[in-house]
Amino acid sequence: MLDFAIDESRCIQCGECAADCPVRIIDMSQGLPRISEQRQGLCIRCQHCLAVCPTAALSIFGVDPDASAEILPPSPDGLENLIKSRRSVRRYRPEAVERAVLDRLMDAVAYAPTGKNERKVRFTLVDDPEVMARIRVLTMDGIRRAVDEDGLPDGMEFFAKFLTAWDQGRDIIFREAPHMLIASSPREATSGEADPFIALSYFELMAASLGVGTVWCGYARWALQSVVPELGRRLGIPSDHRSMYVVMFGYPAVRYARAVQREVQGLHRVRSGDLEGGL
Repeated sequence: MLDFAIDESRCIQCGECAADCPVRIIDMSQGLPRISEQRQGLCIRCQHCLAVCPTAALSIFGVDPDASAEILPPSPDGLENLIKSRRSVRRYRPEAVERAVLDRLMDAVAYAPTGKNERKVRFTLVDDPEVMARIRVLTMDGIRRAVDEDGLPDGMEFFAKFLTAWDQGRDIIFREAPHMLIASSPREATSGEADPFIALSYFELMAASLGVGTVWCGYARWALQSVVPELGRRLGIPSDHRSMYVVMFGYPAVRYARAVQREVQGLHRVRSGDLEGGL
């Protein structure tokens, strides 16, 4: 049940909810918006109808429109500065990020878009630095065992070099970060190859705004997915989740004084001449 309800005292019958519905299931033929029982199964639960209603007359899934956040667009200059000044952090302080900050970060990723609004991304969060320390040890134990048994996957032989650094007290894979977030999607997800990366991008920018450093960690992804996959299963990553990535995070032990300077590369502007002559 969609629990689709209209406050008739507020509704101005503007039709915006029907016009903006991605699957066109809202009917205005009787004046007030309605969704027939036969078409309710087509709803993708995006809540566009609730968001677009100018008078907060529409409720769906029992959600109170008056409880929704007000739209307050950030300044373009502020957002641009956040994007340009964000750095991949590889030096972290040992203390945990406060629970209130963690909760705020995870609340933000819930708003990341997914294909057909399926929201099948699984978030595997390590919020306890002691658990993270144990994961480091188990990962390196697994890599050492793979090296001893000549069991490193093809193309992953470089993991053997990480053991030397580990034995010298350096954590090349996880960068001594106190926290880890893994986003993964099942094979059957409509946009499973993209959804985890979109969610982690949202997480990364929100983290930067809160003074929390992040680094996209390919080494951790390869370790948990290919080198020591049994540890990935123990962390709760389903075996059919092949699209996944890992972000390490925590409070930075480094302060950057300025943004770097870059120019866009690989930009191709499509011109009308590119389309001449048909296909």
